[in-house]
Amino acid sequence: MADGERIIKINIEEEMQSAYIDYSMSVIVSRALPDVRDGLKPVHRRVLFGMHELGMSPNKPYKKSARIVGEVLGKYHPHGDSSVYNAMVRMAQPWSMRYMLVDGQGNMGSVDGDSPAAMRYTEARMNRLSEEMLADIEKNTVDFQFNFDDSLKEPTVLPSRIPALLVNGTSGIAVGMATNMPPHNLGDAINAIVAYIDNPDIDVQELINIIQAPDFPTGGIIYGYQGVKEAYETGRGRIVIRAKTEIETDKSGRERIIITEIPYMVNKAELIVRIADLVNEKRIEGIANVNDESDREGMRIVIDLKRDAIANVVLNHLYKNTALQSSFGVNNIALVHGRPQLLNLKEIIKYFVEHRHDVVTRRTKFELDQAEKRAHILQGLIIASDNIDEVIKIIRGAQSPDEAREKLIERFDLTDVQARAIVDMRLRQLTGLEQDKLREEYQSLLKEIDRLKDILEHEHLRMEIIKNELLEIKQKYNDPRRTEIVYSSEEFNPEDFYADEEMIITISHLGYIKRTPLSEFRTQNRGGVGSKGSTTRDEDFIEHIYPASMHNTMLFFTKMGRCFWLKVYEIPEGSKNSKGRAIQNLLQIDPEDTVKAFIRVKQLNDEEYINSHYILMGTRKGIIKKSLLADYSRPRQSGVIAMGIKEGDELIQARLTNGKSEVLMATRSGRAIRFNESKVRCISRIGQGVRGITLDSDRDEVVGMICVKDKTDDILVVSEKGYGKRSSLEDYRVTNRGGKGVKTMKISKKTGDLITIKNVTDDNDLMIINRSGVTIRVAVSDIRVTGRATQGVRLINLDKKQDMIASVAKVISEAKMAEEDITESGILEKQSDDAQENEENKE
Repeated sequence: MADGERIIKINIEEEMQSAYIDYSMSVIVSRALPDVRDGLKPVHRRVLFGMHELGMSPNKPYKKSARIVGEVLGKYHPHGDSSVYNAMVRMAQPWSMRYMLVDGQGNMGSVDGDSPAAMRYTEARMNRLSEEMLADIEKNTVDFQFNFDDSLKEPTVLPSRIPALLVNGTSGIAVGMATNMPPHNLGDAINAIVAYIDNPDIDVQELINIIQAPDFPTGGIIYGYQGVKEAYETGRGRIVIRAKTEIETDKSGRERIIITEIPYMVNKAELIVRIADLVNEKRIEGIANVNDESDREGMRIVIDLKRDAIANVVLNHLYKNTALQSSFGVNNIALVHGRPQLLNLKEIIKYFVEHRHDVVTRRTKFELDQAEKRAHILQGLIIASDNIDEVIKIIRGAQSPDEAREKLIERFDLTDVQARAIVDMRLRQLTGLEQDKLREEYQSLLKEIDRLKDILEHEHLRMEIIKNELLEIKQKYNDPRRTEIVYSSEEFNPEDFYADEEMIITISHLGYIKRTPLSEFRTQNRGGVGSKGSTTRDEDFIEHIYPASMHNTMLFFTKMGRCFWLKVYEIPEGSKNSKGRAIQNLLQIDPEDTVKAFIRVKQLNDEEYINSHYILMGTRKGIIKKSLLADYSRPRQSGVIAMGIKEGDELIQARLTNGKSEVLMATRSGRAIRFNESKVRCISRIGQGVRGITLDSDRDEVVGMICVKDKTDDILVVSEKGYGKRSSLEDYRVTNRGGKGVKTMKISKKTGDLITIKNVTDDNDLMIINRSGVTIRVAVSDIRVTGRATQGVRLINLDKKQDMIASVAKVISEAKMAEEDITESGILEKQSDDAQENEENKE
């Protein structure tokens, strides 16, 4: 060790901890967080104070930005010039600040994210509102501190007549904490502060009713109110902001989406690029072109849609996948007495009012001190004017000004300040008019002194001054709200992404499922060959076909007695000729299980509805079971047990009923039984059920079960070789459940065994699919009503002798849809909830 050298051993861990804490506190207090009183970070405060010192008021010419940055860097803010310039530029950007504090001239950047021009090219001056933030700063209203080199003094806070933290918000990342405060409308903020002044015990909810919600400079729509409420109550919350859009139709009839306002802090150019990327990646369908038509008049982004696209559906996809819907994470952290603190709405207002109270008190004391000093001088001047001849004689006889002051003090019992004022008095003040002015000024000052003392003695007068000044600010600078409020759920409803179109759902024997728009099918005359309806593997064939609406909930019942849930829009769409997707990829179904029945339910959250409706299930061996719909109202991904199935049996049908339906079960041997649903008692979800029909033999089995509410319906049965028969419901007498039933169709080798039973009217069509995948649509009105025991008529010609009918489904006829002005895009009548319930019960 060299002579005189001293090494101090320290613990590196403690030193690192101490150094990092010092650094973090410096960032927190001196850089990243705003002061709750004036709402400014040090750099913004120094920029405004520097401009004030340069005399750059709104009525003065602009000065180069480089001049301002140099002033701030050299005197107050020893950091990079870009940080100062960027801070100044942001205060001049109308899309960044709700109320701009700097009046910029030149290229100050753009909402597209363009950088501002270099500081040597742009100019700036103070805005009118920033003058209000610096008003009375020369009246000892705030504390000053030395700058970085102790050569000058700068304010620790601005007197700020406006609640800048509320009206302009702020954002910043410190060490271990961050702040993100939204801007507000000036009028709303002042109204809330005035309400607090009038009633300091006002609660947060009452303040929320006044201030309503943030008001962003770029407008937009606040979508959902819960996040706003949480932010005001706790200081933290998530506010969802949506772009403001309109939907227009051009001359050719195509729709287009017009975006006129975007969420706060969203880059317009990046937003358009993102939309284009999504279109190119085919993640959003229906968009033909995106064009930015924004100009000085305002923002206008035009999204042209394809002819078959639905604007609301495309718009909801844009909300989900782009910044057209963004969230603003509120985190109201600001410096309170030099310490970071999380603040709710009332606390922000409270600390601002306290600051204004301190400013008004200090200003009043300053003004009182100045008034008393002036009154003191005026007293001396008035004494001098009353004895002007003697005063002049004393001054003329003195050898020096100091001697004159001493003689005046001794003669008239004056103070040194008064004597100096008399000696410095100009000759014009000796005139009578000037002497009268002195007395008037003195009397006026005495009144002013009394007023100022009264203000200092009574807090309510100071609060009244604060309130009046705020209302004056509101009158001068208030403007209408820009951001609308929509009181609805912040979360996306998946149904918003799909138009409520009607579909045909097909399920193949090997378990492939798809949804296809009904418009792909067409009606043919009875006996036609049909059109190709689906492409399947050679050993596969279409086994089930069901009508459904996109927003319906589908309950799938498998042959092993389990129930699964899917929304129709969750089922993959496929063309008429596609095979669909394996149902095991959509539902967690056992590989040996298959879907056998399906029920369409509009809503599962209507308590009254689900507790007054039932699920009626039938099995291949003639067992029937009834359970409340409420037992199936809580979807589970893995499904639930719907019915206990015995070995060798399987579920074949499930129907939604209201408890008052007539039940018909038909067997392969051509027999059917009719009984009232009330004969089947309601049991729990995992029960096995009771006997519905007795089978003729071990080979016999149930092929279908229907529930009829409207007794005007006819009963239609179809055999596997393409024969069908329509007969009256009254041909089937009502019996008790469990019997063998009556003959419903004359079965022969020509007809083949019975495969289905349906309840129909003339307003129905039949969708028939055979095992080879051929589809035909047959109008029920073309099938005449015959006796119960007849053979029936041919419905479809089978090309191959070994071919057979695989599935039959009932839909609304095209004639009925045309009559009610319903296009082929729908399969279900546009009807009321009651009518829909009736339709479901009749199926």
